[in-house]
Amino acid sequence: MAGTLVANTINTDTGLFSTQNAYQGIAKAWCSVSGSTPTVNASFNVSSVTVNSAADYTINFATAMVVDAYYTAAGFCNYDPIISGSGRYMSLASAANGSIRVWANYNYNALQTPYTCMVMVVGNG
Repeated sequence: MAGTLVANTINTDTGLFSTQNAYQGIAKAWCSVSGSTPTVNASFNVSSVTVNSAADYTINFATAMVVDAYYTAAGFCNYDPIISGSGRYMSLASAANGSIRVWANYNYNALQTPYTCMVMVVGNG
């Protein structure tokens, strides 16, 4: 076996290394959520999702981001393909160490509950 392994810290809290010590540039959290329930279909470092109101979600992290909360989130929503319209996107409402709040937008300014929301968080974790 050949190669070099260099690590400052690796925690084995749940069989994976802790997101607090994950290498910079990889996803610190992600999830796929059914829009109306919300049911988490699949996730990493997400403890729960709260529906604040229609198409307004708070995604709670299992392990919080570092204190400065400097991270980037990207995501999109899936809507009924039969409904015509444009401007389907997800917007960031607010970011905190332990959670991120997102809105599912449809036809540019209207919030509308999607079939599915997918969100990924990258940055200081």
